[in-house]
Order: sequence, then C-alpha cells, then structure tokens
Amino acid sequence: MAASPATVGSGPNRSVLLAVTCLGQFMVLLDNTIVGAALPDMQHRLHTQLTGLQWIVDAYVLLVAMLLLAGGVFADRFGRKRVYLTGVAVFTVASVVCSLAPSVGWLVAGRVLQGIGAAALSPASLALLVAAHPVPQERVKAIGLWAGFSGIGLAAGPVAGGVLTEAFGWPAIFLVNLPIGVILLLVGLRSLQETRNPGAPAIDVPGTVLSVLGVGVLTYGLIEGGARGWTAPVILGSFAAGALLLGAFVAVEARRSAPMLPLRLFGQRLFTVSNTAMIVVGFALMGSSFFFSQFFVYVQGSSILGAGLQTLPMSLAMVVVSPYAGRLAARYGFRVVVTVGLALAGPGLLSLGMVHADTGYGNVWWRLAVIGTGFALTLSPLTGAAIQAVSPQEGGLASGIISTTRQLGAVLGVAVLGAVVRTRQSGGASFEAGLNSAFLAAGAVTSVTAVFTGLWLARSKPAKDAAAPRRATGPGAVTTPDKASANSR
Repeated sequence: MAASPATVGSGPNRSVLLAVTCLGQFMVLLDNTIVGAALPDMQHRLHTQLTGLQWIVDAYVLLVAMLLLAGGVFADRFGRKRVYLTGVAVFTVASVVCSLAPSVGWLVAGRVLQGIGAAALSPASLALLVAAHPVPQERVKAIGLWAGFSGIGLAAGPVAGGVLTEAFGWPAIFLVNLPIGVILLLVGLRSLQETRNPGAPAIDVPGTVLSVLGVGVLTYGLIEGGARGWTAPVILGSFAAGALLLGAFVAVEARRSAPMLPLRLFGQRLFTVSNTAMIVVGFALMGSSFFFSQFFVYVQGSSILGAGLQTLPMSLAMVVVSPYAGRLAARYGFRVVVTVGLALAGPGLLSLGMVHADTGYGNVWWRLAVIGTGFALTLSPLTGAAIQAVSPQEGGLASGIISTTRQLGAVLGVAVLGAVVRTRQSGGASFEAGLNSAFLAAGAVTSVTAVFTGLWLARSKPAKDAAAPRRATGPGAVTTPDKASANSR
C-alpha cells in the first residue's frame, strides 16, 4: 500500500529525497539552456540551417509544455516515485540517443523523447517533495531549495555547454546527463517511498492529444514558414489546422468534468493576467536566448567557449536576483515587482537590438545583466500571483498551468523570433540585421506587457478560500487539504 503523504520519511530520508528531486529538476532545466551554447557547433557538424536549430530546441520545449500537466496527473494517480523514476530513465536514454544522433532528424527525435521524460520527471519531483513535507513552513523551505536548483540549472547551461562543446563537441552536452541519470535511478529506487493521490482526476486523453497536435502544427507553420514561404499551401494549411485543433481543444475542455486545463480558472483576472504575462516572459527570454551564442560566434567572431562565458552576466543576474523576487513581491505586491522586472527586461532587449559586430563587450555585458535582472524579478512573482488567484487546494494545478504557459511562450519565442530572422534574410538583410530585428521585437513585446501588467494586475483580486473545490488536482496535489496559501504569498 502506498505511503500516506503525511508519513513519508524524515531526517536523513528527507534529505536524500530533497537531493534526488532537486538534482532531477536541475538536469531538466540544464537541458533548457545548455543546448543554446552548442548550436553553432551543431549547425557546422550536422550541416543544418536555422530551421533545423529551431527544431532541436523546440522539439524538447514543446513536449515539456504540452505534457507537463498530464505528467502531474499521472504522478498523482499511478505513484509519484514510479512516474519520477520512469521519467528519469526515459530522459537518460533519450540523452544517449541525442549524443549518438548522426543527423538532425535523429537529434530532433531524441529531443522529443527527452521532452516526454522531462514532462514526467519534473512535476513528479515536486509532487514527491510536497508529499514529504506536509507542514507548510517546511514545505516552503523545501520548495525554495528545489526552485533554487532550478535557477542554477538554467544559469549553468550556457557556460557548461560552452566548455563541453569546445572540449569534446556538441554530443558531450547530452552525455553529461548519463551519470546524473544513473545516480538518480540507483538512489531513487532504494530511498524514495511511493505516494499517490487516490482522488486524482482521470487522465484527460482528448485534451492532451489535441493540445499537443494543435501547438505542434502551429509551431511547424511558424518555423517552416520562413524557409518555405508564408503563402505556401503547406504553411497556410498548418495555420488553419492548428487553429481548428486548438478550437477543438477549448471545446472539449469546456465540456469535460475533469479537464487538464479548467477554463473556469481564467475567470479570475489575476490568474489570466499572470499567465498571459508568463507567456511573454517565456517568449522573450527563451526566444532571445536562442540567439545569444549565435550572435557572439557568427556576428562578433567569438569561440563557442567564449560565447558561453559572454552570456554569463545574464545568468549570474538571474541567480543573484531570483531568490529576492518572491520577498520583494510579498513586501511591495505582485504588480510593482513584475512591472519593474518587465520594464527592465524590455528596454534591455531593445538596447541589445542596437548592438553590432564592432560593439565592444564592455558595452554589451551590462545589457545582458539588465535583461537577466528584469526576468528574474518576474518569474517567481508571476507564479505566486497565479497560485494566489485560486483556492489553496488548487495551488498545485495553478503552478502546473503557469509552468506550462512559460514553456509554451518559449516554444513560440524560438519559432516566431526565428521566423523574424529568416524573413529579414530572405529580403536580403544580413544575419546581424535579422538578429537585431528579433531582439527589438522581443523587447517591444516585453515593454508593452510591462504596461499591461501595471494596469491590470493592480485591479486583480485573489480567489476566496470558500471557493475551493472538493478535491485537489494537478501536479503536486495532496489528498489532505491544508492552508497552503502561505506558500504562494
């Protein structure tokens, strides 16, 4: 029989569980950013163009975005330990497949498999952590450490990718996951205890399938449109099919008793605004980061290792500022902190769009630091705002949804900004000019969103506890409700 969440391990067992879950999440998020540093080497060795690089990044992010909520429900229904370790195994095997890929097609297939593993691993790791810490104060500390490791993974990616690629070539960025995955499997099998939520909802198969197909087809149109032409029949058809599939997704979700995405939550303005802003954060942060190494290598002539080191100011800014973002939001409110963050990141990206081949690094690094500071101020407060907008029992679901919207924004960012670069190049502009246009577009969208959040977050009201549903749903939900709202404040 599965262990009750309230009685899962203590002392050393909790320490091991914390280490295992944090290391798993670190591995997942490391792969979000480590690939960016290796893109120039991949382009050279695999003989691919910008479109191929976009698929290498988006194949992973797309699967994570679309399967994240389903992964949380799977963990609650079938056992968090089982789903976590299955995700680790799939992710590790997929990493080996990626490292051995002889072509872009094989590499994209490996990245799809990695995304499936990550979508199981990530929510299950948080669910294990939440179940093992039923006391709110202890849970806050544990989740803080889990989130901190996430930030380190994101920040370490560019530098680690540059070092590994320079020394061993791009396959090394995937092989680094092999020892981590093996350690997690060996320790996890012996140390983790099984927990589950008997009241978890049924798997929303139609919603999951329609969301993956809809966003996938739309992404195909955005990525391939720059290469095939925006009026090509296959591109116009993909946009039409994507719209129909996403429309069907909304219709199905509105009729299901236990949907993967409860549309009623978007009746709360705070929830809607925070998720909308998070899409923009994912769009601008991941979309612009996709081009950083390419800018330093192809425009400014840096080495791959040099490019990884040159992106460090942004990574360090995020690592330093992120731990304080939640505290600032608790003191000054979500609206102030998020608006300030976006108001820094937007102009920072706009200023990056004015950098050229002959611009000295002394006039570049501070722009990256401003961008990193700005986005660091938005991530935690936007998550907190989304959680505060719903009842305490739905905090896990809200956290899963806003993580999904961030990943969805990342998918669109790589696709759309890549399309901007390809369109400029097809019109005769240089790659440098295309990059400038992409950074300017990301900065403009972020700056407009700063105004949007400044106006609308101020009018948003959190949900009342009385509106709580009868059972918890989503990633990390537990069977025993508690006053967990303190976690989101």
